[in-house]
Amino acid sequence: MDIAALLTSLAAVGALATVLATLLVVADRWLHVVEDPRIDNVEAMLPHTNCGACGYPGCRAFAEVLVSGVEPPAKCSVSAPPDHARIAAYLGVDVGVQEKRVARLACAGGNNVARNRAHYQGHKSCAAAALVAGGGKSCFWGCLGLADCEVACDFDAIEMSPSQLPVVDEDRCTACGDCVQACPKDLFSIHEVSHRLWVACSSLANGDEVLEECEVGCTACGRCASDAPNLIEMKNGLPVVDYQKGSLSADATQRCPTGAIVWIDETKGIVKGNAAKKVIRQGEMRDTAT
Repeated sequence: MDIAALLTSLAAVGALATVLATLLVVADRWLHVVEDPRIDNVEAMLPHTNCGACGYPGCRAFAEVLVSGVEPPAKCSVSAPPDHARIAAYLGVDVGVQEKRVARLACAGGNNVARNRAHYQGHKSCAAAALVAGGGKSCFWGCLGLADCEVACDFDAIEMSPSQLPVVDEDRCTACGDCVQACPKDLFSIHEVSHRLWVACSSLANGDEVLEECEVGCTACGRCASDAPNLIEMKNGLPVVDYQKGSLSADATQRCPTGAIVWIDETKGIVKGNAAKKVIRQGEMRDTAT
């Protein structure tokens, strides 16, 4: 064994290790980012749900923008007002004002008013059923009623009704958007709670064709748009409410013959107009597949 060559190799490796260690020390000193210690404290005051309702990927990211002053504490829709006040006091900022946002469902076609054209048999999931020719609902755009949204909601804000239609509890809803992602029919969207004039239908069919599939579907009659021309515009056979224009009221619902456009009252819940046909049937509607 060549002792001299071995010692030379060891010396070279040692020198290289020393150089690399020195570079790491220098890099740590010059590239080190000093993090505001308040971020940890603010994160500890947040709910740790990491739901994303604030618009950021998690509570840690939201804590960072709170400390930087970019967002107000009130933007966390999961935390209670006392928690907002505690964070604001700690940071020495205003609590801020953030209107509550909730999930809204653009369908009223439960199985007591909407027909099925096929019997889906398989994994109980809307996403799975939708892969089979769009699901078994006669209305291609309608809710499949297999509760993917209810399962996805971590806040127990969605409950399936006896007619297999999701019902959102506004008090529990945090606008996290999990139901929006879970619904294969894109029937959920997040809205300010003040958006109480609501189109509970997504069908792109028109006239009697709609009623053959769903008794509460929009027939594109345009009466709501005529009664509120500054607020509602018909697009692709459906009324579209521009929430930025004028004040909202239940007037546009009064002449709707099917109750496809409704007023969501704070205490009464869904309120239909006077012209809407009353829904009497409580049991499941007879399927077109039978």
